[in-house]
Amino acid sequence: MRQKGDPVNDSLTVNVFLHRAARKYPQKRAVVVEDQSCTFAQLYQRSQMLASGLWKLGLRKGDKVALLMFNRMEFPEVYFGVLRSGGILVSLNGRLKGRELAYMIQHSEARFLIFEEIFWPEIEKIQPQIPQVKDFIIVGGSIPPGLVSYQEIMVASHFFTPETEVGDEDEACILYTSGTTGIPKGAVVTHKNIFTNAINHIVDWDVRFDDVELYPIPLFHAGGLAALPRTAVVGNTLVLMKSFDPERFMEIIAREKATRTGLVPTMCAFILGLAHLDCHQARSLRLLVIGASLLPIEIKKKMMELFPWAGIYETYGQTEATSSIACLKPHDALRKPASIGKAFFLNEIRLMDDEDREVCEGEVGEIVVRGPNMMKGYYKDPQATAEALKGGWLHTGDLARQDEEGYLYLVDRKKDMIVSGGINIYPREIEEVLYAHPKILEAAVIGVADPIWGEAVKAVVVLKAGEKMDAQEVIDFCREKLVSFKKPRSVDFVSSLPKNPSGKILKSELRQKYGPLLQYEMRYRKED
Repeated sequence: MRQKGDPVNDSLTVNVFLHRAARKYPQKRAVVVEDQSCTFAQLYQRSQMLASGLWKLGLRKGDKVALLMFNRMEFPEVYFGVLRSGGILVSLNGRLKGRELAYMIQHSEARFLIFEEIFWPEIEKIQPQIPQVKDFIIVGGSIPPGLVSYQEIMVASHFFTPETEVGDEDEACILYTSGTTGIPKGAVVTHKNIFTNAINHIVDWDVRFDDVELYPIPLFHAGGLAALPRTAVVGNTLVLMKSFDPERFMEIIAREKATRTGLVPTMCAFILGLAHLDCHQARSLRLLVIGASLLPIEIKKKMMELFPWAGIYETYGQTEATSSIACLKPHDALRKPASIGKAFFLNEIRLMDDEDREVCEGEVGEIVVRGPNMMKGYYKDPQATAEALKGGWLHTGDLARQDEEGYLYLVDRKKDMIVSGGINIYPREIEEVLYAHPKILEAAVIGVADPIWGEAVKAVVVLKAGEKMDAQEVIDFCREKLVSFKKPRSVDFVSSLPKNPSGKILKSELRQKYGPLLQYEMRYRKED
């Protein structure tokens, strides 16, 4: 018989599986952060306490709770606690500031804001812009006047559990997109979306009960949030880093005997850049999942040389898909080196032209995907929802082609494509060549205005520390590896590329800066 306050046992919500994990292996470590750890029983109990505390503050089913926090022990408590209470979690990027932060809190209609103490100066500045927030709940530090103490909520909860039934189709989170092409949109995902996304990972990433997962990426991203329900469903241990440091990362692998980890390409570059790198202590590592942006082939090969005993899974996803669309498995890493793999277990992918007709093998089309992990829609934006979910398929805005075995090759973002002299040029192909140069750390390729060709290719390059190059050296390097019309016609060197808080390069800013005017010395050459 179900006890009072227990989640409904036959619903596909992550709270049900956290409850089961707490019952089946109560003393197993669920989450580890630095020198702190909590068991599944403790995590379940504290999430119940937070649900009770929020209910006593006046939260009711469907109320929005914004969360602004880096990786720390309270993060999973809040995640599971808000979802258990029937609230909707609005996960905020910890690198946002001012207007962007205020916009998301205001747009989501959050009535509660939970944040760690380091964010108080920023929250205090924007308080007048978010009048709908009923309670500001601070975690850690001293409690400024008018704010609510997180710890006091937990202590005063008295283990009262709200009798709120939470079902599969109920809304669980609002996840804001990275905003690389405009104003961020709030993707609404349900409990079912989250659960089925976890199943996708478990099946295709070979997630096991005895895994110890080291996660150095902030949890506030869609991919980061996905680690929490995955842990609850499987019952593995999740080790969080408060911030990424490559040396510390290697130390934690050895200390915790981590079997799996999640990384982004930039983190891989930092690891490869360590002066004295001893991988012997990392032999426990069974697999690496690398995502968020495309992994340059040269970096992939070097990571495979560094960890020859560990498989590399490359993953492609979007916030609107609760983070997961397709993945390339380790046995195909070198056989299909430039591929993003195939659709996840529960997903179905097609490539469509502008008229929503499926393209033939080898032709370029937009990736559209459907499956139970696709978002419900964009919050308060029915027009954008209708466009994104046209015909029941999520239209990703990404262009790809498919080979004879069904493997997908991402060509580029639809909006990033360059049309020069009537020919389609895909920046990613040129960027792959640039990343292969030993002196180049980062590169972005954009189209800039050209009076003859309409658009011309421009490369914006960040060099590795201590390296020197000139524009002609970059152009000549590309000419050797690409057909002539694809090589950059101009090159700019910068100290860093503009990025959004998720770490994605903002090509819109580069186009705004360089697009109107094309400047280069050797504009037209006979070999062009």
